[in-house]
Formats: sequence, structure tokens, C-alpha cells
Amino acid sequence: MNSNVIYMKDIVKSYKMGKNTLTVLKGISIKIEKGEFVAVLGPSGSGKSTLMNIIGCIDVADSGEYILSGQNIKAKNEDELAYIRNKEIGFIFQKFNLLSKYTAEHNVAFPLLLRGVEKKAAQEKARKVLEDVGLGDRIDHKPLELSGGQQQRVSVARALVGNPNILLADEPTGALDTKTGNEILDMFVELNNKGNTIVMITHDLEVAKRAGRIINVIDGEIVD
Repeated sequence: MNSNVIYMKDIVKSYKMGKNTLTVLKGISIKIEKGEFVAVLGPSGSGKSTLMNIIGCIDVADSGEYILSGQNIKAKNEDELAYIRNKEIGFIFQKFNLLSKYTAEHNVAFPLLLRGVEKKAAQEKARKVLEDVGLGDRIDHKPLELSGGQQQRVSVARALVGNPNILLADEPTGALDTKTGNEILDMFVELNNKGNTIVMITHDLEVAKRAGRIINVIDGEIVD
């Protein structure tokens, strides 16, 4: 049985810049298995953010093959991609991307409500996941009433709430001090030990070293 959650072969992505074409990804091939914790490491401008957008079905490759949890992404339309983003992938962002007017509980319940889960059930699940990330006493707090580390924990809870196949984290410690960043990375290791598949995008080698495997991206290509 194929245990790859992510299978990419010869992924190419270009952008038109005026009259010029900039090729950002130059034939990337990746396999990530269920239960892995993988860091995609590269400097600014290396193509790692474009790769993350394609992994997360936010963008689509120009050519190449991408199979996510057994589904051929190239064959999907925009509605199907939106459904996959909501169901298959839990996103964790550098700037948290929380809804400032709403409580931690509502922020975490939001992806479930988008899926059509009944409100009471979504709230119960949100509370449970917030307890799991150590914020059981903060469910009624709005983002601005929380520290950066607590906001990122809310963001992780929101990513976890729908039981996604992949947690996709974009520079998850980028807006945090070193101590708080290490606490978030400790949490990732713990989540991975429980069986969660994690793909983390970072420019920081020390952060990447916390993953089980590092994929180096330089100038749109994978280098050993």
C-alpha cells in the first residue's frame, strides 16, 4: 500500500513578469509519507513559498504530477480545491491569521462551521482541541488578549480541529521570540509523535533541525 500523503513529480511553476517569464520551481519531485515531520528549508526567493502554496492547493503547478492523499490535484476545479484545502490540510501561518473580533473558541470552530458542522458540535470540538494545546482557560479570549505564543497555539488548534491529513506550517516561529518559538516546535514534535504529518516551511536551519527530515530548496530546485 502506498503510504505517501504527498507525491510530487517534476513540478514546474512560472510567473509572467512583464515580457519575461520567471521560472520559480524547476522540476521539483518530493515524496512525504504519512506520519513524517518534514522541513522545507530555503532562503528568501528560493521558491519554498511557491512550493508551499502548491502543496496547500492555494496555487496549481504549470506541469508535473501532484497526488495528495491519493487525489490527483491537477484534475480538480476551484471548488474541489477549496474543499481539499478545508478537509485535507490544516494551515498554520507566521502571522497567525486569526479573526480579531472573535474568541479563541470561535476562531478554532470556524473551519468546522464552513464545512457545515452544527454549531454546538463545532464549539465542543474547538474547546477540546484548545484544551489539548494548553489553552483550556483562554477559550473566551480574543486574539489581542493573548500573547504571540498563545495566538500561535490557537492557530495550531484551528489547524488540528478538522483532523486534516497534513499540518502545513509557514514559518510558524517567525513572529515569536526564541523561547516561545521553541515551545511551539516542542508542540509540533509532540503532535508528530501522536501521528500527525507535518510539513514546515522555514528559512532557519535551527528550526528545520527539529523536523525528522529536511528538504533543501535553492533556486527552485531540491539540493542534497
